[in-house]
Amino acid sequence: MTSQAADGPETVAASRRSKITPEREQEFFDAVLEQVRACGYDSVTMEGVAATTRCSKATLYRQWKTKPQFVAAALRASRQTRFDGIDTGSLADDLREAARAAGAWSAKDTRLLQALGHAVMEDPELKKALREALIDPEIDALRQILKRGVERGEVAADNPALEYIPAQIFGVLRARPVLEGEDADPEYIVRFVEAAVLPTLGLT
Repeated sequence: MTSQAADGPETVAASRRSKITPEREQEFFDAVLEQVRACGYDSVTMEGVAATTRCSKATLYRQWKTKPQFVAAALRASRQTRFDGIDTGSLADDLREAARAAGAWSAKDTRLLQALGHAVMEDPELKKALREALIDPEIDALRQILKRGVERGEVAADNPALEYIPAQIFGVLRARPVLEGEDADPEYIVRFVEAAVLPTLGLT
């Protein structure tokens, strides 16, 4: 005889989750992250996301028990590596391509990072999800670009600037909106790479 009690909580939870299609789940994730960008993390509520996506808030609470769990799941589902596939055969050109890619998504992701700024310091799981979704994949991919440049002999392995390239690129993405009130668009990031990144590596 089969029952929910006999199946146990894990099976019941899986059964509940299975009622939501991957496409519908992605709608929920897109909605909550867009509300975080637009309103700030503290202003986002499960009720607000439910209204936007035309579902019951019970549906959201059944899937994700708390707002931090919901946002963390949405972040993990949004994981992308924008630098994947960049391999021109030249370190300087790879960094220019990475700059264009970073600039193309900087406005959207910078708003999300800013909106989550305080919350991620208060919630370790949210912080972990943010790193897994938006930070670690990009840094790892950028380090692979630099590693290939070293292997090709374009820059010395002991060049002290190598360690700081990810911080330079990601730092300017966050800093320009604060300092100048404008997003770090592709043209701006490419100019930054030309003026500040390539010279530190001895590249032109």
